This record gives sequence, structure tokens and C-alpha cells, in this order.
Amino acid sequence: MADEGLSRRARENLRRREEMLAAALELFSEKGYHNVSMHEIAAKAEFAVGTLYKFFRNKEELYKSLIVELADRFHEALTSTIREADDEIEQLRNYVKAKREVFAENISVLRLYFAETRGASFNVKAGLDREIRERYHRFMRSLASVFERGMRKGHFRRIAEPYYLAVALDSLCNSFLLLWLEAPEEHPFPENPDVILDILFRGLINA
Repeated sequence: MADEGLSRRARENLRRREEMLAAALELFSEKGYHNVSMHEIAAKAEFAVGTLYKFFRNKEELYKSLIVELADRFHEALTSTIREADDEIEQLRNYVKAKREVFAENISVLRLYFAETRGASFNVKAGLDREIRERYHRFMRSLASVFERGMRKGHFRRIAEPYYLAVALDSLCNSFLLLWLEAPEEHPFPENPDVILDILFRGLINA
């Protein structure tokens, strides 16, 4: 494990920090950034508020740390699934399946993700928007490389720039995730990734 080389004190501090961030995630996803206080987060994590301030100078720093770590974790998970297949179509299928699995196992993350990406509070916290956007574009470039390779091999027609296709696929997945979050029984996220991919691959026009 990554923390095996750490001292006992360092491991304990890491555990405390993770518990604080987990409590903050649950509260932010339920109530939004502006409606949560540091006292609430401390109480939820079962720590004294003074202990919380030893780890984070203020709520903004805590929130920024949470969002950046989540972005890194999930982008890495999604990127890893793309690498698991050699065929470009299978890579895209893996991406769609992974997006479903990642968020299905982390409902609080999904709520917070859409609270932010639908225009919430990134713009009021200095530097966070830039950092998240950099991570997003880095991942989109990774996804775009799948389309680019498929085009070079003749598997895909060059109907648009690879980056635009990556953004289109990501947006399709997000739309299905949002529907699933709002009405899980009526609009479950498709287990078959081709339900989503076929929208992009086949389109609406009869050839």
C-alpha cells in the first residue's frame, strides 16, 4: 500500500484527513458548499473543530482539497480502464462501463459532481476552476487519443476532431448519469455501453 512507508503518526494523520474529507463530501453533496460549516464537518467526522483546522486552514481549502483529490482519483480510474483493451471500440466501451461503475459506487460524489458542473461554486473559489479544468482537459486528451488512433487505423471516419468526439461522448455519459440520479427507477444508466455509444456512432440519419 502507498502508506506502508509512513510512520505511525503519519498514518494516523492520513486516516484522520480521509475521515474529514469523507464527512465533508457527504455534507457538501447533500447541502451544497455554502450551507455547510466547519463545525458541521467536524461533528460529522467526530473530531473537535480545532482538530479540523489543524488539517485545513478554512472551508475553502478543505473543499478545494476534496474536489482536486476526487478529480484525480476518478480520472485515473477512467484512464486505467481505457488502457485495459487494445481495440479502440473496446476502449470506449470500457470507458462507458467504468463511468457507470465509478459513480454508481459513489452516489455522494455524483451529487457533488453535478452540483459543480452545472454551474455551482467553482467560480467563487480562487484557482479551483483552473485546476479542475486542467485535469478535465488532460483526461479529454487521453480519451481523444482513442478516437485519433481509431481514425488512423481506419476504424472510425473523421467526422469531427477527436477532442470534440471525446467531449461529446463524455457529455452523453453525463446526461445519462444525471437522468439516473434524478429518476433511478425510470432512467437507469444502461448496463450495455453500446446503448450510449450507438448514439454517437450511428446517429439519426438514414444512410
